[in-house]
This record gives sequence, C-alpha cells and structure tokens, in this order.
Amino acid sequence: MDRHVEAFLEMLAAERGAARNTLAAYQADLEDAAGFAARKAGETPGAMSAETLRRYVTGLTDAGLSPRTAARRLSALRQFHRFLAREGVRADDPTEALDSPRKPALLPRPLREAEVEALIAAAGALPERRAPLAVAVCELLYCSGLRASELVELPLAAMRADSPLVTVRGKGGKERLVPISARAREAALAARAGAPEGSRWLFPSRGASGHLTRQTLNNLLREAALAAGIDPERVSPHVLRHSFASHLLGRGADLRSLQVLLGHADIATTQIYTQVLEERLRALVEEHHPLARGG
Repeated sequence: MDRHVEAFLEMLAAERGAARNTLAAYQADLEDAAGFAARKAGETPGAMSAETLRRYVTGLTDAGLSPRTAARRLSALRQFHRFLAREGVRADDPTEALDSPRKPALLPRPLREAEVEALIAAAGALPERRAPLAVAVCELLYCSGLRASELVELPLAAMRADSPLVTVRGKGGKERLVPISARAREAALAARAGAPEGSRWLFPSRGASGHLTRQTLNNLLREAALAAGIDPERVSPHVLRHSFASHLLGRGADLRSLQVLLGHADIATTQIYTQVLEERLRALVEEHHPLARGG
C-alpha cells in the first residue's frame, strides 16, 4: 500500500474512529484512482495531477458507474488530498477544480399501461371539437416519447400516411427518425383533417406561433386525466414520455435503443432509467429462480 494512503487511513481510524468497513471502502476507492494514475500518467498517489484526476472522474461515468458511486470516489479523493495539503505533502489540492458527478435526475412516477389506455379513451370522449386533438396528442406522446416542444412544433411534412416514421427536430436542432404506431398516425391525421388549411404545422392554431401551444397541450391532457379519473397532477407530456420509456424497458428494450428513441445525446442521461431495468430483473429472479421463494 502507498505510504500516503496508509497514513491517511491511519488518520481516519485514529482521529475519526472510522470503522473497518469504512476504511476498506476508502482504501479500495483510492487504490482504484491510484491504479488509473499509474497506468495513464505514471503518477503516484501523492502526486496525481488535476488533469489526471479529471480524466479519472469523467471515466467513472463513462464506465457505467452510478452517480452515487462516482460521487463517493470523488469524496474519498477530496478528503485524501486535503489531508496531503494539511500534512505539507502537497502545496495544492488538485481536487478543488473537479466537478461533482451529476446527481441522478428525479423521475416522475409513470402511468400504468391501463391508465394510459384509460387516458386515451377519456380523451376520445371529450367534447367533439377537442376530442380528435386530445386523442392525437395522447397517442403521439405515449407511442413515441416526444418532448412537448417536439410535438407542438411538428411540421405537417414530418408525417406521411404511408410511413411509420416521423422526422423530429430535437434539442440543438438535431433530427432523428422516430417510429410511431399506425394508431397514433391515424389519430394525428384525423385531428389535422379538421384544422385550417394552409399551415405548415401538423397541429396548427391561430396563435402567434401558428402551432399548438404547450399551454393548450397541457390543458388537453388535464381534461383527459380528469375525465379518466386520474389525478391531473400525475399527467403531463413529460410523464407520458417517461411512461413510454419505462414501459419499453419493462418489456425488454435496451438502453442504447431507448437513447436513440428519446434523442439523448449522452447515454448517461438515459441511464436514469436503469432503475426500471433493475426492478424488472429483480422481479424476474424472484419469479423464476428456484431459491427465490421461501417454499
């Protein structure tokens, strides 16, 4: 073991009364970082540079470690380097400029599949002038995982009666092809049939933007939720996008495919859905493993 790491662990035990498991965790985290520094830059634990540490921390996320694990390792590195500075081993603290790993985004609670069906059915039962549009937006949001901004700004040319794909312009102006169901396509074209002619938008309006507004979209979802007996606070474009992703993963989709469908530039953003995969795998083991059940 490196002498500086050993001295740091001795300090934790003597001054902070750290438990054996805690010391073992710190040792493992620091030795992992030290191994990276030795391989990539030929640096010792007491002389790791800020650039090496930055590359190490960035690599933790790229390697698929959870933000919680990456944050724990960064915390160990910060405490270790503060100790080195306090002891005069180093004149600087290279961890001061490091950014903490992103915390996992809080996901809304998805609707159950039966609730989505109830929502769409209730949308179809709204007053005649609003029903076609309400059904169309519910179908499209749920079957494609579109963002609210992507849906309201869909041009008419993005959708064709003979194509299962829709061209979507997402964040940063990047385009992607999103498959939609025949049911959603028919609902969208039916809603468009009653709209004023001459607009380039799939869902035109008389407002300044010329297309469906996010406020109107939210109002339609709220009306459908109330009609379906669902708390309207649980229904939004983002919740339907999340339900789309969660239900796909629950039925066997992989994260890479989901990344493409959702238009995420970074797989790390899609990895917030790993909790859905974990729940599915746990249920799979509990249901099928011969030793999972007490009897």
